[in-house]
Amino acid sequence: MVDESQVIDALRSVQDPELGESIVELGMVHDVEVDDAQVGFTLALTTLACPLREHIVEDARQAVLGLDHVEDVRVELREMTREEKERIWPEQPQRQQPGVAKHLNHVKHIVAVMSGKGGVGKSSVAALLAVALRRQGHRVGVLDADITGPSIPKMFGLHDPPPVGPVGIIPAETEEGIRVMSINLLLPAEDEAVIWRGPLISGAIQQFWGDVVWGDLDYLIVDLPPGTSDASLTVMQSMPLNGVVLVTSPQGLAGMVVRKAARMAEQLNIPIVGVVENMSYARCPNCGERIDIFGRSKSEQMAEQVDAPFLGRLPLDPALAERCDAGEIEAYPGEDFEPIAEQIKERVPEEAREPAFVQQQRSPASRAR
Repeated sequence: MVDESQVIDALRSVQDPELGESIVELGMVHDVEVDDAQVGFTLALTTLACPLREHIVEDARQAVLGLDHVEDVRVELREMTREEKERIWPEQPQRQQPGVAKHLNHVKHIVAVMSGKGGVGKSSVAALLAVALRRQGHRVGVLDADITGPSIPKMFGLHDPPPVGPVGIIPAETEEGIRVMSINLLLPAEDEAVIWRGPLISGAIQQFWGDVVWGDLDYLIVDLPPGTSDASLTVMQSMPLNGVVLVTSPQGLAGMVVRKAARMAEQLNIPIVGVVENMSYARCPNCGERIDIFGRSKSEQMAEQVDAPFLGRLPLDPALAERCDAGEIEAYPGEDFEPIAEQIKERVPEEAREPAFVQQQRSPASRAR
């Protein structure tokens, strides 16, 4: 028979990844019960939204399963009381050091969605990609890097400010479990203007990567703002991107601007996963006839010019607009996007590109300086 003290001793080896201390010493283990070969206990987390909760629970389960005669372990979760938090975390402001959450984040693929041009539906493509990947069972996050024009939270129906853990900010979580971080979640009102210069915008994006506890993700989708200036450059130089997806619309004018974004990616040695044409056509609600509202498409030609695969076309769909306005994009069927998402999965390189600033630091010229 195993007794309570043996269970507690086994759990001393389990650490909270954020705090770097034993969950027993932190006072997180409660209500230990032993019934023959079955053990149950409660873990009190600093926040139930913690992306690392699965890690902690599994480590605790395995530690107790390692005891002789234990066949089953049941772990329940609750959030710490304010008094419990204050006891283990008395100096919250001093713990918030820049980039301190990076070591807790394990992201397999980071994919940036960019266009160079505004108004082509880049954010909706980023959100649809996140939803499609989540439906396939992947762990997905969305980093809204469009600091001055954020729209991701509204699409997912997120309004409350994200919680803050012992080390960093905890991303908001959608109904389907997609983790989201956006400046709009930190503003007093969602229509509050962010009137910042370039350095502040770049700093915010770096914080969303280094100070947010993303935890374990299969895909982090980064929604870039239009253009090829500070914000986009910050993402491309400071995050280990696996690739970028370019979004355009049928007009030649849009294609010209998107080519600028493609050139930027090429100059920074970031693979272009492919080109998606959005707002490609509409269908008559009465007869179903396809209507090319913007005329003959130039997108495939543009994709050839930047030597990137053309991934497909998305129609203008009033149903998508209604779902986004209602914060229900996860309820949008998205059949047109599924084959595009599948191609993106197949074409995203497994190896991330090393951030440009790291490459510069390792260059001979940089070392000579």
